[in-house]
Amino acid sequence: MEKYPFYIQKEYQRIKTIEVPIGDIPIGGTNPIRIQSMTNTSTLDTQATVDQAMRLFDAGCDYVRITAQGPREASNLKEIKEELHRRGYKKPLIADIHYSPKAAEIAAAIVEKVRINPGNYIGPHLGKMEYTEKEYQEELEIIRDNIKPLLGICRQNGTALRIGSNHGSLSKRVLSRYGDTADGMVASALEFIEICEDLDFNRMVISMKASNPRVMTDANRLLAMKMLQRGRVYPIHLGVTEAGDGEDGRIKSAAGIGALLAEGIGDTIRVSLTEEPEAEIPVASFLKQMTTAFPLNPIAFSPKNYYYESFLKEKFISHAINGLGGKNFPLVIGQQSPADIIIVSDLPFRTHHIHTQSFPSPNEIAKIPKELPLVIHSDHPRELIALRAAVIYLRSEGMNQPIILKRSSNESNSEKFITESAAVMGPAFQEGLGQAIWLENPMLNPDHLVSISFAILQAAKARISRTEYIACPSCGRTLFNIQPTLQKIKERTSHLKGLTIAVMGCIVNGPGEMAGADYGYVGAGKGKVTLYKGHTPVKRNIPEEMAVEELIDLIRQNGDWIEP
Repeated sequence: MEKYPFYIQKEYQRIKTIEVPIGDIPIGGTNPIRIQSMTNTSTLDTQATVDQAMRLFDAGCDYVRITAQGPREASNLKEIKEELHRRGYKKPLIADIHYSPKAAEIAAAIVEKVRINPGNYIGPHLGKMEYTEKEYQEELEIIRDNIKPLLGICRQNGTALRIGSNHGSLSKRVLSRYGDTADGMVASALEFIEICEDLDFNRMVISMKASNPRVMTDANRLLAMKMLQRGRVYPIHLGVTEAGDGEDGRIKSAAGIGALLAEGIGDTIRVSLTEEPEAEIPVASFLKQMTTAFPLNPIAFSPKNYYYESFLKEKFISHAINGLGGKNFPLVIGQQSPADIIIVSDLPFRTHHIHTQSFPSPNEIAKIPKELPLVIHSDHPRELIALRAAVIYLRSEGMNQPIILKRSSNESNSEKFITESAAVMGPAFQEGLGQAIWLENPMLNPDHLVSISFAILQAAKARISRTEYIACPSCGRTLFNIQPTLQKIKERTSHLKGLTIAVMGCIVNGPGEMAGADYGYVGAGKGKVTLYKGHTPVKRNIPEEMAVEELIDLIRQNGDWIEP
């Protein structure tokens, strides 16, 4: 393990990826991080889709993605693109494909990039959960034959391909060998990369998405390492799926995306919120800005200095002091209740403060009393990397007392402060670096700071203090009005601490992407909803106007309801 200065004195680095042309806006290489979003209109409604795409481009999108669930929708992308061009909007469009290879082939001749999900490019053994080696390889061969026409069309038209390997959408074949894991996500993508390369196609972008930020970061770190070892590193698209809305959605997204950007991983990002798509762009822009203080020219990592295995798998257990650390869950420090430790001007007990901008020498560290909790201030420009390095170094020097991670700011833009704080503190608590969180900002209400702190711990899965919601951002496949529905469900269930409820627009992102939700509310048809207990459908095709009450009844029937 290198000593502390190694981690923070080198310049900002991005893993050097292959540059991939996407229309006139290339991705990877020395290009800046690109921002994208997705329309939620019907793709057959040309005018509505064009209007929304224009708003997204005006808001700062480099690319706009549009669902094409079938050949009719894929064909209409031509009308959408032509109308956008007539209005002067010529930035690239991306077609989002799931179950229809024919739709992908139509779209590839029209738009600049096509997104496919390996888990939906299904071979002949649909529904199987056990595969012989022969069956496994046979299915790969059939996938190869199925995808070959698409690659030919992409090659002919200069179209890029995004291989989107989602946590909840792995094929039965991959699940049979790897389970629903980060390893399975990466293995699925690598299978498709190898097929494409073998067919002489390399205009690819890769993504590893999950609704759990920790799964998402693990998968992308593993992907980066595997591609580095292969010697060909394709651009990586980052996003946390089904993050939900409001501050929770922003915090969950920032915790995953921010961790990876800080480590030099990521060439394009999308923040998925269950809101109007334009609301995603400021959050993505704040995350992008956190990297612009450092040089954009990448310095390639090599496999020998970027190890996926080096990230902490088990959280460190510190000594317990004043209720901090030990086996206690992380505490929240703030000026108002319901903070665990309420302060006026300073903590109510003695601590030792360390600033990452002026880190003490080994001799100074040796003099720090080990009976005092440590407060580490994230005041280095590379906040997350500096915090991580400081904690690793202190632990290696035998400093086992609890650590309070403190972030101070005068940022008056609440959304920016939330995004930046989550991008730093979220990953830190995912990795178990701190035993308490302390956010300080005189420009924001103290109660709000406490609420943000609890939300960050929740997103990091470090401390559960409220109901968890998994909700897709909606798209042209969504079969009910998801935004007001999510608000109705939140109003009725937000007191059910520790329960996870998924609100999903359609079966494409439904059961598979619910990531261990206790209950699911999934679009099943126009104005129809199917309710799930775990991944099991228990009430099918309920009229939308009755579905929220039916969800409450289902929670009651299973003994998980408490009166507010």
